[in-house]
Amino acid sequence: MAAGVLLVIETSAGTLRDASLELIAPAAALANGGSVTAVVVGSGAAGAAQAVAERGVGHVLLADNAALERYTTDGYTAAIEAAIAAVDPAVVLLIGTTAGRDLGPYLAARAGSDCLSDTTALRWDGDTLVGTRPVYGGKMLSDVRLTVPTGGRAFAVLRAGQSAPPAAAGDTGSVEPLAVEIAADALRVRLTGVAEKPAGGVNLEGAEVVVVGGRGLGSKDAFGLVEQLAEVLHAPVGATRAVTDLGWRPHFEQIGQTGKTVRPKLYVGIGVSGAVQHTVGMQNSETIVSINRDADSPLVRMADIGVIGDLHALVPAITAAIKAAQG
Repeated sequence: MAAGVLLVIETSAGTLRDASLELIAPAAALANGGSVTAVVVGSGAAGAAQAVAERGVGHVLLADNAALERYTTDGYTAAIEAAIAAVDPAVVLLIGTTAGRDLGPYLAARAGSDCLSDTTALRWDGDTLVGTRPVYGGKMLSDVRLTVPTGGRAFAVLRAGQSAPPAAAGDTGSVEPLAVEIAADALRVRLTGVAEKPAGGVNLEGAEVVVVGGRGLGSKDAFGLVEQLAEVLHAPVGATRAVTDLGWRPHFEQIGQTGKTVRPKLYVGIGVSGAVQHTVGMQNSETIVSINRDADSPLVRMADIGVIGDLHALVPAITAAIKAAQG
């Protein structure tokens, strides 16, 4: 089925959310010769819109409004519905960020339609949109089907980390302003503050190297070992859900089913047992290294390289060796 596809590009304070770019290739595949349009939602987001246009999207709508500087359900809904009215797509695609998971079902309900959430792949079967979804903690995959009638519309949320964003291409698509009216009293929720990541922090979802600590470290203080190794590898620090639940690390570092999805070239897990809740968020890493005293832990069995022993002795030795190799 050839169909028009609208993909939603998120920004925050005018900065492009890189995970949104992962929608470009799936959108082109679904369009199957039909039109592909991106709507960039934000404030002061002209640069973000241009970056999308340089990645093979022929038509980009820029919904730029001061009320869209940060995500709110009402603000983004107004912008996306304006884009839907402008291009009348058969499918609206969102990425599985916190915002995307919130918006997909809400937009579908307002449109009297349905939403395929938490999908890892999408395809057409005639006039039926088929979404592949992990079930039973990622142990199995299931297909969920949604028939799209002529003139109808479907919504889908793709899990982040399933494909790499495309590189900037030589051709540049058009960027067109999209008028979005948002009344002062239209936002039922207002953002009163933002807890920023530490200055200089690297985005976990886009990092080529990730160093992750688990409950096997034994204490919050022991995370200093993870931070030291991450520093010499120029990598961000990640954590498991058990660690964030204990309050050892902030939630924005959590990787897994209820956290971020990463696909680095190198993943290093320190004291990470490898529960399914965590591994579904890092299983597409190119090379996996596990440092653990338990040779039978799930992550060691999954790893390309397993380093077995006392992590409190091993990690400082590995960190020192890397420093020495770096000169």
